[in-house]
Amino acid sequence: MKFRWLPVLGAGAFVPVMVLAQGPAPADDSQARRLVTQLCASCHAEDGNSALVANPVLAGQHADYTLKQLLNFRPRDGKPPERPNAVMGGMVGNLSADELRNLAAYFEAQKRKPRAARDPELARLGQMIYRGGIAARNVAACTACHGPNGSGIPAQFPLLAGQFAEYTAAQLRAFRVGERANDPNRMMRAVAEKLSDREISALAEYIAGLR
Repeated sequence: MKFRWLPVLGAGAFVPVMVLAQGPAPADDSQARRLVTQLCASCHAEDGNSALVANPVLAGQHADYTLKQLLNFRPRDGKPPERPNAVMGGMVGNLSADELRNLAAYFEAQKRKPRAARDPELARLGQMIYRGGIAARNVAACTACHGPNGSGIPAQFPLLAGQFAEYTAAQLRAFRVGERANDPNRMMRAVAEKLSDREISALAEYIAGLR
């Protein structure tokens, strides 16, 4: 386990954020493919390019980030999951640490299919927020953590580019009301709680077209 010092939004200070050490490349790719076929493909497709907007695209996602999410779906030390989800909790509950690492590495190796924004006006608003933030409400630009092209930074900041707008919007709304709370130091909740429904939709629309 190691730490990276990151800025607190609007506070002018820095705090340590835990960064998961990168997991090793899968020792058994055939095992990962078997698990994908048995557990993952029906929702996320075998190559991680889900066809269902409710299920995130996993192809190309940083292995460290995917591993963190998979671990967050499971109870730990007698405590409930950091990211409660009945479906995902059931899927990963009986998998070993090596199997989870293999899955994360497998999906990172898949190529994400490009996606395009569908509403140009909404995407323009999203671009303004993504690149420049909202100074009047102390909302930082998304580029600070996710990069100008949505590539993210392992392990804390996911690849966003090409994600379903519907899924991105759903996660931002979940962060806004605290239904999702596995973001380090409340970083995403602090941003999302200051965004309107239209601003969330705009960001999600713009992100979908990033590549």
